[in-house]
This record gives sequence, C-alpha cells and structure tokens, in this order.
Amino acid sequence: MPEIKSFTMNFGPQHPSAHGVLRLILELEGEVIVRADPHIGLLHRGTEKLVESKPYNQNIGYMDRLDYVSMMSNEHAYVLSIEKLLDIEVPIRAKYIRVMFDEITRVLNHLLWLGAHALDIGAMSVFLYAFREREDLMDCYEAVSGTRMHATYYRPGGVAKDLPLEMPKYEASKWKSKKDVNKLNEPREGTLLDFIEDFTSRFPKCIDEYETLLTDNRIWKQRTVDIGIVTKERAFQLGFTGPMLRGSGVAWDLRKKQPYEVYQNLDFDIPIGTNGDCYDRYLVRIEEMRQSNKIIKQCVDWLKDNNGNIISDNNKITPPKRDEVKEDMESLIYHFKLFTEGFCIPKGEAYCAVEHPKGEFGVTLISDGANKPYRLKIRAPGFPHLAALDEMVKGHMISDVVSIIGTQDIVFGEIDR
Repeated sequence: MPEIKSFTMNFGPQHPSAHGVLRLILELEGEVIVRADPHIGLLHRGTEKLVESKPYNQNIGYMDRLDYVSMMSNEHAYVLSIEKLLDIEVPIRAKYIRVMFDEITRVLNHLLWLGAHALDIGAMSVFLYAFREREDLMDCYEAVSGTRMHATYYRPGGVAKDLPLEMPKYEASKWKSKKDVNKLNEPREGTLLDFIEDFTSRFPKCIDEYETLLTDNRIWKQRTVDIGIVTKERAFQLGFTGPMLRGSGVAWDLRKKQPYEVYQNLDFDIPIGTNGDCYDRYLVRIEEMRQSNKIIKQCVDWLKDNNGNIISDNNKITPPKRDEVKEDMESLIYHFKLFTEGFCIPKGEAYCAVEHPKGEFGVTLISDGANKPYRLKIRAPGFPHLAALDEMVKGHMISDVVSIIGTQDIVFGEIDR
C-alpha cells in the first residue's frame, strides 16, 4: 500500500470560516495537520502610522476600526492613555456611562462570536438568535452616537454627550402592521436607560435559549470538547489574555486585578474553565454575557439616581457648550483652537489597558509635547492568540481548524492594524 505523503493546502483568505482575511497554509498528512502557518497583513491599514499625522482628538475614529466588533472598548484604552498623560479627572457619571457601554460592547462582541462560531461548525439557528439581540444593542449605540458601529463616543475627559431622554421608534409600513409596531415600541417609550433596563431583564432568558441550542447538544460537544486544549502554564507562556486565558483556568481579569473607571464599585464574578478546550472557552464567554448583563443593570440603576457632568470642564481639552460659544468670545476661541489644532500633551509615555472582550487591549502613547502622538503602539489581544494557532491545531483534523479559529474569536482589524 503506498504511503500517504504530506501535502500543503491553502485555507483562506476567501474561505468563509477564515473570518475575513486570514490565510493559513496547512501542511497535512492525510487529513491530520502537521503544521499551520498563518499569513497576516492582508488588512494592514497602517493605523499606528496614520495617527502620527492627526491631532489626538481626531484619532478616536481610527480606534473604532481596529476591532470593528468591539468599537467602544478600543476607544476606551486610547482615551485612558491620553487622560493619564494629561492627568485630568473624569466626572463619575461619565465613568459609569463608559463602563455601561464597555459591557454592552462585550455582549455585542460575544453575540457575534457565538453566532459566527456556531455557524462555522454547522449550527445555523444560533446566528439568527444572536443577531436578534445585537439589533437592540446596536440601537443603543445609535441613540448615543448617531451610528450603529463606529461610535467615536468616548472623548478625553468623558463622553461626547449625555444619554438621550427618548429612543427612536419603529413606524408602521407595508412590512409591519400598526399592531406589530406598537408591540416593538413598548420598551422604547421611555429613555435610553429604560430601554437598556428592559433589555437586561429580557437578556438572561435569551442566553438560556442559546444554551438550550448548544450546551448539551451532542454534535456541538463532539466538535468542541477536547479540541484545541491549552494548559494553564502554556496559556501563560503564550501570552494569552481574556477568555482564552480564563478558559484554561486562570482567574485573570483586568476589571478585578487592575480596576479602572468604577469596576471596583460593581459586583460581578470572573468565570473560569477547567480543561482549556473549545467547549470551556464557549462556557466562559456565555457566563461572561450573564456577568456583563449584571454590570449593565448596576450601571443603569446608578445612572438613574445620579445626575452630573459627562465630560471634564477643562475647555483646553473639551469643547465649550454651544450656547457659551455663541455668547462668549473666549469660548469661541477655545472651540476654534480645539477643532483646528487639537490640544498639546506634555512630554511623556503612558500605557493603559482595558479588559477588552477578546483580552487585554493596551495602548502605549508617547508624546513629544506636540498636538499629535509621537508614537502609538497597540497591544492587540488577538495577536498572541493567532500566533499560538499552529500549536493548537497540530494533530487535529482539517474540520477542527474551523473550531479553533472560531474559539480564538479573531478579528483582523486589530491584528493587522
């Protein structure tokens, strides 16, 4: 009988399960993988170089486009590093709004991950279920920023504007009757906070639905249990963070270990896995959605009871109020200078990291005293995870590559930058 020789095949970049632009060169023996070589750079847009030519306040939009499913979390790390260098105080209300939207972003990210991961493995329904809830959270993004994805909502010193007092409503059309529209608009009758509160009361039931479809599903378990195992020690060595590290049994979460904003005042738990396989990472992310829901609820309760400023009143960094600009010459000058030149940051270097849905998202900012960054380096959580792909897929079948890429929750915007 002739021996099976090893051969090489391309996985991606146009493969639907390669999540955008991953090109994997797989070395196979039969259907068993001997080596996987990820080729990256197909989505490289030079973000870190582009920000060097724009004022600090005009670079926030670039951050949204890095990991384009966790928009506000990217902005958060960037504005935190600016605030650290400027040494400015952020109003407490702005901190609660930021934390609330960080967690809304975490839920958005995990819903997309869950839908896409399940779809890759062959479970179609979950994708449709997950996107049903994403739609509501996208409406929250749209209510505060005017756009569903690239919000540019966080600003150095706070957030761009306060939470709206009314929600956009559906209108009757040839597709939706008056009766259907009235039912859809019920949660939208109050403020944005009322709408989010209604969502937090509905969401745990929705997570139960996803779990009914997957958690004890025989095929799902066959495709994820004991696939892509990473031990606790190896996860440390490979530089894993976020659910990839917690799935291996390490209780490391920046929200608990190095609290920023108001996380130290909130009550939540860190879910961890035991085996470090795809199934454990799935369970960790599902539980993270429940914990995020709990945090959002606490933020809503606090924000309903407490009013206050949503941005610092230092007009050299934040724009003056509109009515002041129309009446006061000094405010007009501040406004003009801010939107033409931006603001200068004292010489120095700062690193700030947030617990991003995918792991530790950090921004190193070096200032030479000018109005634009001298250097900006982004620590993308997905990069070390992708680097470990070769080790994770070795000895598995071709079909398991899809499960492992899915469990890593890879988005190329942040990896290629």
